[in-house]
Amino acid sequence: MKMNFQTALLDVRQMGEADRLTVASGKTVIELMENAGSAVAHEIEKRWSARSVIVLCGPGNNGGDGFVAARHLSEAGWSVRIALLGSRDHLTDAALHHAELWRGGVQQLVPDALDGAELVVDALFGAGLSRALDKPVAEILSAAACRRLPIVAIDVPSGLMGDTGESLGAVASILTVTFFRKKPGHLLLPGRRLCGEVVVADIGIPCSVLAQICPNAFENDPCLWIGNLPRPQDGGNKYSRGHALISGGYPMTGAARMAARAAARAGAGLTTIAVSSLALPVYAAALTSIMVQPLAVPEDFECLLDDAHYKAFLIGPGAGTGEETRARVLAMLETGRPTVLDADALTTFADDPPTLDQAIIGPCVLTPHDGEFHRLFDPSGDKLTRTRIAAHRSGAIIILKGSDTVITAPDGRSVINSNAPPTLATAGAGDVLSGIVLGLLAQGMEPFLAASAAVWLHGAAATEFGPGLIAEDLPDLLPVVFRRLYEQK
Repeated sequence: MKMNFQTALLDVRQMGEADRLTVASGKTVIELMENAGSAVAHEIEKRWSARSVIVLCGPGNNGGDGFVAARHLSEAGWSVRIALLGSRDHLTDAALHHAELWRGGVQQLVPDALDGAELVVDALFGAGLSRALDKPVAEILSAAACRRLPIVAIDVPSGLMGDTGESLGAVASILTVTFFRKKPGHLLLPGRRLCGEVVVADIGIPCSVLAQICPNAFENDPCLWIGNLPRPQDGGNKYSRGHALISGGYPMTGAARMAARAAARAGAGLTTIAVSSLALPVYAAALTSIMVQPLAVPEDFECLLDDAHYKAFLIGPGAGTGEETRARVLAMLETGRPTVLDADALTTFADDPPTLDQAIIGPCVLTPHDGEFHRLFDPSGDKLTRTRIAAHRSGAIIILKGSDTVITAPDGRSVINSNAPPTLATAGAGDVLSGIVLGLLAQGMEPFLAASAAVWLHGAAATEFGPGLIAEDLPDLLPVVFRRLYEQK
C-alpha cells in the first residue's frame, strides 16, 4: 500500500542517500551545509534576542553546519565564539570551506569555553554516531547541562543514535534543528525527551528523492490514513457499519465494557459482548446500547463465530489467562476475520508463542505493552527493530504500546506515534485502545491503517480531556476528535 511521504522518517543510511541523490542532481555539499547552518541560525533568532553564544563544533559535517550558524549569528550582531574538537587542519571538504569563512577565533573544546555563554549550539556529532561520546565532548556537554545553559542541537543532540533514539551520553537540548525529514530517534525514547522541540528545516533536498529511497517508517499523522477512515454514509445502516464482537471476562468486567464503548464510539454499527451466563447481570446492568450475549456452554461461543454478521473480534481485556481464553483466541483466529488480541489473550500464550503464530491466518492486531511483548517475542534490540521482527514472525500487526507507541506490519511498514500525553498512563487506557481498533476493523478499515489511526485517536482524545483523565473518559471524547478530522478532510 502506498504511504504518504509527508511524515516519512529517514534512518541514517537513508538520509545519506537523500544527500547523495541531491548532490547528484546538481547541488553541492557546500550549498547544503550553508542552507543547514543558516536554518539553525534562523531558528535561534526566532526564539532568543541577541546574546553570547558558544558553538561547539565537531570534526565532520555537523561541525561544518556549526561554523555556518556561527557566521550567520555573528553577522546578525550576536556575540559568537567557537570551540572546536580537534583542529582546523583535520577538517575536510565542505566543513573546511565553511571553517575558512569564519573570521572569529577558534578555541579548544574544554568546559571553561562555556564561561560567559548564555546559549550553547551543539554541532559536535550528528545522528550517525554509534559509540559513546569521547571524554572531552562528554565533559563539556555535562558542564553545559550543570550550568543550565539552553542547548540547541544540530540534527540530534550529540550522543543520540538517530536510528533508535538510544543515548550514548547525550544531554537534553531545548531545541533540535534537523533537516528534510525527522529520524526515528527524534521520536523514540529516550531520544524524544532529549531533543526538546524538533524543527525540520528545508535545506534544498527535493521531495522527489523519497520515491527512490522508499522509506517505510513514518510519524503517525492523519495524512497517512484519513483517506481510509470510515465515516457514516447517506443510505448506510447499523449493519453496513459493521458488527463488532468482544469476548467479555468475569469477574473483571470493566475492561471489556470500556473496550465495547470505545468500539461503538469508533463507529461500529453494532457491538456485542459475549459473556458467561453468570456474568450476564453485571454486564446487562452496566450497558445500554451495547448488546450482551449470554453463553451457557463453550459451544455457544463457537456458534457466535459461525455468524458471518460479526465482522471483527476482540479478546483479552479482563479475559483471564487459561484454557478457556486460549481456546477462544484460537477459535477467533480460525475464522480468518479481523481479530484484536490484547492483555490476557496474549499472556495466555506466554509458554507457547509458536502456536499463536501458526494460528494467525487472517488480519490480526496484537496490542502488547512491554511486559506482554517480552512474554511472546525477543525483547533485545531497539523498539523499532524488535517490533518489526515480531510482526514479521507472527504475521500480525503489532502495536507496541508506550509513550512512543510503535505500530508495525509484517512487511516492515512502521509508524511511530508522538501525540500521546502522559495522562494516558492510567489503568484501562489500553482496553479503550483495543476497542477503538476493533471499531475501525468492524467497519472494514485496512488493519495497519486502522491500528495507526486508533493509536492517534486515542492520544488525541486524551489530549482533549487534559489532566485528571481516567480511562472511561476516553470513549466519549472520540466524537469531537472525529468531528475535527471530518472537517479537515
